Amino acid sequence: MDHFVYRDGALHAEDVPLAEVAAQVGTPFYCYSTATLTRHYQLFEEALHGLDHLVCFAMKANGNLAVIRTLAQLGAGMDVVSGGEYRKALAAGVPGERIVFSGVGKTRAEMRLALEGGIRQFNVESEPELAALSEVAAAMGVEAPVAIRVNPDIDAGTHDKIATGRKEDKFGIPIARAREVYAEAARLPGIRACGIDVHIGSQLTELAPFEAAYRRVAELTRTLRADGHAIDRLDLGGGLGIPYTASNEVPPLPAEYGALIKRTVGDLGCSVEIEPGRLIAGNAGVMVASVIYRKRGEGRDFLILDAAMNDLVRPALYDAWHDIVPLAEPAAGAARAPVDVVGPVCESGDTFARQRPLPMLESGEMVAFRSAGAYGAVMASEYNARPLVPEVMVHGDQFGVIRARPSFDEMLARDTLPQWL
Repeated sequence: MDHFVYRDGALHAEDVPLAEVAAQVGTPFYCYSTATLTRHYQLFEEALHGLDHLVCFAMKANGNLAVIRTLAQLGAGMDVVSGGEYRKALAAGVPGERIVFSGVGKTRAEMRLALEGGIRQFNVESEPELAALSEVAAAMGVEAPVAIRVNPDIDAGTHDKIATGRKEDKFGIPIARAREVYAEAARLPGIRACGIDVHIGSQLTELAPFEAAYRRVAELTRTLRADGHAIDRLDLGGGLGIPYTASNEVPPLPAEYGALIKRTVGDLGCSVEIEPGRLIAGNAGVMVASVIYRKRGEGRDFLILDAAMNDLVRPALYDAWHDIVPLAEPAAGAARAPVDVVGPVCESGDTFARQRPLPMLESGEMVAFRSAGAYGAVMASEYNARPLVPEVMVHGDQFGVIRARPSFDEMLARDTLPQWL
């Protein structure tokens, strides 16, 4: 569920009309609902009740400080994949012991940063990374807690660009080689291998791939313990999908996912970590845009918006679907017609939807892209010298700008001319 509903003919975010936000902030903008973020986080807490666990929000889905602090105040940990995300997590008030550091390309500088600031664990993805972390930790005279990411060679059936658990993907070590890598970890100074990490992809709409992966992790846990390794935590990743449209297959509920975790690894006595991102933030946000023109083409009409692929890249990058709804609620039985919904960027790829049946919208009217709270603003750019889209958060009947739209002067000031110019 989310908290974006029509009330008195106007689309609201909780108790705030989105048109009111647009009047003050301008379009395009992102808007997040505190109540939806809270509810989605709590669903995972409820699902894992009875297990020693930590729900770590995957910050790559939405890195705004206000979003991070909202979840941190609820008790969430953070899953970070860069030194920058680690710094943002600390700045938002997340203690180091609730931060998990993932990612295939951690640098030595990032390792030092996390060891100095505090870290729950590093999810190590390769033998060279393990050796580098050992060197850094040993030189600092500390011990780095480690979960080694294993690749279970499971096709999660998701989009090719967000699948991570197949043998041809860049993530983790082959699960068949796990015993020798853990044996090497036990020999290295500065390393304490205390867990196993697995993550098989994003936007999964079935539980079967999770079950296959987690059963392999359970078997590996028993094997490694028999080898003498003290495995006391399991990082099971994230990836549970969300419904982007009512016509899509409905993904499993967090409660069903939690029951699966208890069924497959709950008897191991391990602390369990999960890293949801999309399911917590996705339906907690919308992007609002204005219609610039309605253009009649040869055999089709185009709805040209002031938002573009640099603001929301998912349709161009993943052929992703977002429901598009007008801010003013259409009358019952209002006429609809298919249109291509496009932005002003000079690329044909700047297309949000093709032949989407929508009400007869005209210049100046506004629309909202639903399910835009994950991988939306965080992936935005200033392509075509378009300012970064602002972000707004709603809390009941209040709203605040949590990232302002930069001015053109601010954008220009970031460039520096060399002395010969």
